[in-house]
Amino acid sequence: MAQHQFQTEVSRLLHLIIHSLYSNREIFLRELVSNASDALDKLKYLTVADDAYKNLNFDPRIDISFHKDETAGASTLTIADNGIGMNEAELGDSLGTIARSGTRNFLDKLAEDAKKDSNLIGQFGVGFYSAFMVADKIEVISRKAGENAAWKWTSDGKDGYDIESAQRDTQGSTVVLHLTEEGTEYANRWSIEDIIKRYSNHVAFPIYLTYDEKEYDDKGKEKGSKTKTDRINSGTAIWRRAKSELKDEDYNEFYKQLGHDTDEPLFYVHTKAEGTLEYSTLFYVPKKAPFDMYNADYKPGVKLYVKRVFITDDDKELMPTWLRFVRGIIDSEDLPLNVSREILQQNKVLLNIKNGSVKKLLGEFKALADNNTEKWETFVSQYNRPLKEGLYQDFGNREAILELVRFKSSTVEGWTSLADYASRMKSDQKHIYYITGGDEKTLKASPLLEAYTAKGIEVLIMDDEIDDIIISSVGRYKKPSVGEGDSALSQEWELKAVNRAGADEELGEKKDKAAEKEIKPVIEKIKKALGDRVKDVKLSRRLHDSPSCIVADENDPTMQMQQMLKAMGQTEMPDIKPILEVNGDHPIVAGLRDLEDEERIADVAGVLLDQALLVEGIKVKDPTDFVKRLNRLLSR
Repeated sequence: MAQHQFQTEVSRLLHLIIHSLYSNREIFLRELVSNASDALDKLKYLTVADDAYKNLNFDPRIDISFHKDETAGASTLTIADNGIGMNEAELGDSLGTIARSGTRNFLDKLAEDAKKDSNLIGQFGVGFYSAFMVADKIEVISRKAGENAAWKWTSDGKDGYDIESAQRDTQGSTVVLHLTEEGTEYANRWSIEDIIKRYSNHVAFPIYLTYDEKEYDDKGKEKGSKTKTDRINSGTAIWRRAKSELKDEDYNEFYKQLGHDTDEPLFYVHTKAEGTLEYSTLFYVPKKAPFDMYNADYKPGVKLYVKRVFITDDDKELMPTWLRFVRGIIDSEDLPLNVSREILQQNKVLLNIKNGSVKKLLGEFKALADNNTEKWETFVSQYNRPLKEGLYQDFGNREAILELVRFKSSTVEGWTSLADYASRMKSDQKHIYYITGGDEKTLKASPLLEAYTAKGIEVLIMDDEIDDIIISSVGRYKKPSVGEGDSALSQEWELKAVNRAGADEELGEKKDKAAEKEIKPVIEKIKKALGDRVKDVKLSRRLHDSPSCIVADENDPTMQMQQMLKAMGQTEMPDIKPILEVNGDHPIVAGLRDLEDEERIADVAGVLLDQALLVEGIKVKDPTDFVKRLNRLLSR
């Protein structure tokens, strides 16, 4: 017998499960059945795709049984399958470690929300460990398909686990749970049937329950018992059934089993395509964004089947990355059963299914936006950012995605679309204006908006860190045509950032040459004092109340974009300077006209620049210097 220690992260996870996650303990059975189904899926694929397994005697099934010893107070629950199985090394790798980056962050999140988010266990792919919510000892006896040796993994969920040789007649795995006192409620026929019908009714393989049924004589006296085995799930591939046969409850139950979620989905999309290509799809959008949506190693949420045979659930080619939050099934009639992952990436059939599925989902998103305000608000709050990624990645669908993306606004509360913005534009307005930066509150208070607010021009508030890159790649917005044929009307506007140097030229305010001439000496004083901290200093036409603001040159990245690129690892970027604009009518700036004290001019100029940076949510490079300058000015 070989003794092993759990990986540190597994020990933490087990502690959380055993001590915190009692709000929804019954999910352990859903998770174990789901694991058994996956094992059957994998072996079923090998029996049609790999010659070494084609002659294997394989009748896929899942068997559940229980034993309740009333005298000894000991109960067991057993879940067995005849799937792919595991060898000695795989038992240690699968049940002794969590081999995914981001595990520490996941555990921190789970610790914070332990009682309300037990479904995170399944979402993170560690559902096996949920069995320790009801068991104080677990045994797994497994034999890998194609091998003769069997192995037994045993653990009490505390310090570690043992692996020793064992006996098993066929390939597959048997999980034996030694139930705790609280867990004995699941050594019960009716509890098991109820859980399976709620969570696993649509598992594509038959699930059988073996139990003892009492027998009675003619007088109603118990005369013994009889062992019976009943099938307790429908085992139908729900995505293959006609929509008319299904209810919302059927779709929701299947989603919970598929997505390892205790919540119902936000909505689902069921499609059966016939014609040149024949395939079925069933897609779900979760109410909450998947936990790993922004991890580089996110797990795709769509499974590929060919003629109901599971092929893969780990291929990022099935959906574009910006739709990685979608969960569901693609089942094709036209792909070969032995298709490899490499072939998948270049397969025209799959590419056509993928393109058709994306367009179908976009159509459903649009219908949701038009017809269900409450669900659409939830959708936007969770998935607005991935939609923005689609603008950058998916050029073919950019116009459709652009109609779905939402932004904040300087004049209206909540979310707004580009179409809604366009409908509110002033008749003489030539551009759609936006501002990018740190957060909504800071941007709405930005001095850069003063002139636009004074003229009643709406500005879109883009406070997501990716907005700078995304929107600059879009460039223009074309409002959908109204009408048909030659009479159709279409309008198009350029998207203009107000934190760019030339943006104020479209405001319609004429240059005051006399004012520029008068303020020129002040501009030169500020420019000399700031030196290479700025690219230029200019008289502003956009400031009404504030003394200064910073803008980026037309061809330079904004300060926010520079910060984001550095955070992404681009440390060797050139140091790009901002342009400082000053308000010539402001007392602070006007007060520099007759001032000759160079130290005081330097203090004023430094404070004008630093406060302009702070107002835009940008960190000042030398806070100590800023405070010293401010203190010197205050003391005078």
